[in-house]
Amino acid sequence: MQDQKYYRKGFKMRGEIQHLLDRDYQSAIVDSIRSSGNILEAGDLTITLAGEFGFCYGVDRAVDYAFQAREKFPDKRIFITGDMIHNASMNDRLVELGIEFLSEGFEGRPDEKFDEIGPEDVVLLPAFGAPVEWVNALRERGCIIVDTTCGSVLSVWKRVTRYAQKGFTSVIHGKYYHEETKATASQTEKEGGNGKYLIVRNLEETAHVTDFIRGELDAETLKERLGHGMSPGFEPETDLVSVGVANQTTMLMTETLAVGKEIQKAMLDRYGEENIAEHFELFDTICSATQDRQDALMQLLDQPLDVMVVIGGYNSSNTNNLAIIAEEKVPRAFHIPDGSCIEGDSIRHKPAGTPLDPAQEIVEEGWLPDGPVRIGLTAGASTPNSQIGRAVERILEARNVSAEEALA
Repeated sequence: MQDQKYYRKGFKMRGEIQHLLDRDYQSAIVDSIRSSGNILEAGDLTITLAGEFGFCYGVDRAVDYAFQAREKFPDKRIFITGDMIHNASMNDRLVELGIEFLSEGFEGRPDEKFDEIGPEDVVLLPAFGAPVEWVNALRERGCIIVDTTCGSVLSVWKRVTRYAQKGFTSVIHGKYYHEETKATASQTEKEGGNGKYLIVRNLEETAHVTDFIRGELDAETLKERLGHGMSPGFEPETDLVSVGVANQTTMLMTETLAVGKEIQKAMLDRYGEENIAEHFELFDTICSATQDRQDALMQLLDQPLDVMVVIGGYNSSNTNNLAIIAEEKVPRAFHIPDGSCIEGDSIRHKPAGTPLDPAQEIVEEGWLPDGPVRIGLTAGASTPNSQIGRAVERILEARNVSAEEALA
């Protein structure tokens, strides 16, 4: 039986809210293309969907539980600590349901607003999870907590907690400002953990760590370069003696593996193979859904394509990584948050690898070349089929073809 103030398994009310999920997030267009081998041919266009795309299990579960919570507690105030998932339409839908956000995107500190919450209120924890101190503060307030944290994220947390309990520092491959990475870092303080972590964004930042381990970089310089990702009171001389590698689940899989290998090499150089177990640990904490979508995109890119469209929130890490992969193989690759960004001969998009700043968004004319045109399409794990279907509609409209005609 669940704690009546803490829910992690929903309310067994999927049947009651299924019609809302079908209405808001499903797409007959996507279902039809899938039934035709993921290929749609219309006029001079050939649109091919990746083998895996869109909502993953963790996101589907989070959305499901949010809708169930509104159904379960129709008269209670419901809050959420931050974005449920990195998808604007999803978050807008929650607002329509009367769910209030305690922070927006990566901004704000929800714990500063906890005094407004009481025992009769409901608080949703998003798919990314929430820092340990936030959860503890909410428990102290006595509110009802609905925890939608993804199982893949929980697996990483267990690994980080074990590192900390052993006295190892967790080196986390992720974005230091990301909700999930913040929550993962906080797990180092659980159950007697040492509270030590270091967040590295990419291989460039990892190189600073390996240079220090090999004695080629001093501690003060390392602090200057990576201090933004260090735990409070971090001392490289003592805190980088024994490390365990983990990751934000939505990072680029190949880069996470490379980060681990580079740190392992440095530890071998410093301490020798006979002592490596005392100084380094690495376990596979890559989310299977993230990996599946990246693998499926690579398979799609093996075939000749003229245009690649990647759909998902600009603040979605896994979608941004899909866009980076696509841009390397297809010069005409476009990352769009939803189908409304396509307006005939123009497309509004964020170039791959650029910051999240909305000012980075550009409008490109003549995005769809003269035919015949082969278009690949994929979507991040926070993107519902309804948005994917809308993008397909807009692509067809750019060639003056209706979805009804194309699917007839």
